[in-house]
Amino acid sequence: MYTANALKKMKPDVPIVILKTDACKVDFTGYSDWMILNVEPSSPIHWLRSVFHLATSSHIFVDNYFGFLAATSFKRDVACVQLWHAAGAVKKFGLKDPSIYYRTPQAMDRFQKVYQQFTQVVVGSEKMSAIFQQSFGISAERIIRTGIPRTDFFFDELNQQIVESDLAYHYPIVQQKRVILYAPTFRDNQMHISQLALDVAKMYHAFHEEYVLFLRLHPAIQEDWKNPFPDFVYDVSHLPNVNHLLMVTDLLISDYSSIPFEFSLLQRPMIFFAYDLEEYRRTRGFWEDYEKLVPGPIVQTTDELIAVIEKGEYDLKQIEAFAQDWNEYSRGNASEQLVQALYPVGERSH
Repeated sequence: MYTANALKKMKPDVPIVILKTDACKVDFTGYSDWMILNVEPSSPIHWLRSVFHLATSSHIFVDNYFGFLAATSFKRDVACVQLWHAAGAVKKFGLKDPSIYYRTPQAMDRFQKVYQQFTQVVVGSEKMSAIFQQSFGISAERIIRTGIPRTDFFFDELNQQIVESDLAYHYPIVQQKRVILYAPTFRDNQMHISQLALDVAKMYHAFHEEYVLFLRLHPAIQEDWKNPFPDFVYDVSHLPNVNHLLMVTDLLISDYSSIPFEFSLLQRPMIFFAYDLEEYRRTRGFWEDYEKLVPGPIVQTTDELIAVIEKGEYDLKQIEAFAQDWNEYSRGNASEQLVQALYPVGERSH
């Protein structure tokens, strides 16, 4: 959204078309001057119009892997810009994902065709530049160092105040107690809230007087769990923008997610609940040694987690260094820098 808003502001004559999938949670209400299309075969009219715009646009922005790009033919000199959905990476992905070696030759060919469609890949750091080059099999010339547009939010004080006020309206408890946000990475064998490794009952008994626990879970996880602690546990998985949740988060509990890369910009503590660390290291692989990468204590049980929270000692200098390493180019104007890089002064907009 930051990229589209910057484009609207700086290049008002450029028409904006949003192609979204069924999984998209963003509410585009209020953007009546944009064309919003559902790029799914289940919406045939929208699908055909989406194909038309993909074939005729001069600039295309994507934020994930989309298989249909393998069969898409762009006009000559079209810019296909990969914004990605994270400022950093813990686990390996793309051509470096260990599971890719079990895929068919046809699947490998499709992956490479999609990655080769990216004419530019936006990064916020040299660390991520190296990772993208390996993950997508692209050259250094395709990297564009303008910063990550989604991180502009962390430098936008007015928007932050609006978000915090809105969250306080819907969750008044955030004004009374501190917030622990638990945002674990999705695991294939964890399809129900009741399968969470975190012992919510223990967390309640240890912290319910001072804290509330927000759960941010993957959409695939089913809600078969009846919350016995409604004054302590709040399932906020339905909220579309995790960065908004970070504004009211006092302590983040994560594992192998990319959320810490952006949360670090707020200079707040985080703990890494990596209860299956060795298995995850073996099956998914990490870009660097996990114990040296993460900017906070690593625990493997709820009891260890509780002990760390009760002790309350965190190395904020480590978090600051982590934020600098992974967000060196993201300084609040990434969206504008990206538009300026892609639409040089004097270039005709189309």
